[in-house]
Amino acid sequence: MGKRIISQRRGRGSPTYKAPSHRYKADARYLYVEGVVQGKVVDLIDDPGRNVPLAKVLLDDGREMHIPAAEGMYVGMNIKIGDHNDVGIGNVISVKNVPEGFAVFNLEINPYDGGKLVRTAGSYAVVLSHDATKTVVKLPSKKLKALHPDARVTIGIAAGGDISVKPYVKAGNKYHAMKARNKLYPITSKTAMNAIDHKFGGSNLGVPKTSARNAPPGRKVGSIAAKRTGVKKGKL
Repeated sequence: MGKRIISQRRGRGSPTYKAPSHRYKADARYLYVEGVVQGKVVDLIDDPGRNVPLAKVLLDDGREMHIPAAEGMYVGMNIKIGDHNDVGIGNVISVKNVPEGFAVFNLEINPYDGGKLVRTAGSYAVVLSHDATKTVVKLPSKKLKALHPDARVTIGIAAGGDISVKPYVKAGNKYHAMKARNKLYPITSKTAMNAIDHKFGGSNLGVPKTSARNAPPGRKVGSIAAKRTGVKKGKL
């Protein structure tokens, strides 16, 4: 009898796949502010739950805020948070006030949700256009996303972009990096499994791209009931 595939085991919710969030340093999100508030970067923190460093910001009203750090941010740096027009590196600003062509990260999908998009090290989105009801940005995936004009973003590029260039050198380093986030490592290639253990296993090396909508759990992997696969020509 074969084993359940990894996607099934993850969905079960066992401790094997739960992230050790009690080890994480802070919840990285924007705080609600009225008007414009000054903040000072008092520390840069290496959070085991992220590949981007966190900036600990002390606001003028006495509150502390943790946000993903921008490239070039340093301890003692002063930043502005709120509805303003200062596009200095690290400033938190409403996306409607960002000039077209500027790089931003840690985007809010809806105003005051704290920041949801483009939060990984070295990533950034580009502001393309504005109108009365929305601002269009190009995400790192090249897809276009329309944001509410009052959604907040951070000016610049997320720090730590060179992390993808630095080699792990040895398997032990990769093991401990994955252990910090409770990622399953190492994993077996699906095509190296037996046919009973995975849909892609067995001597037949063909890997299907799609699965039927009514396929049973364990066989429902890949694109579900896709009409077509691949990138359409002429699309971003």
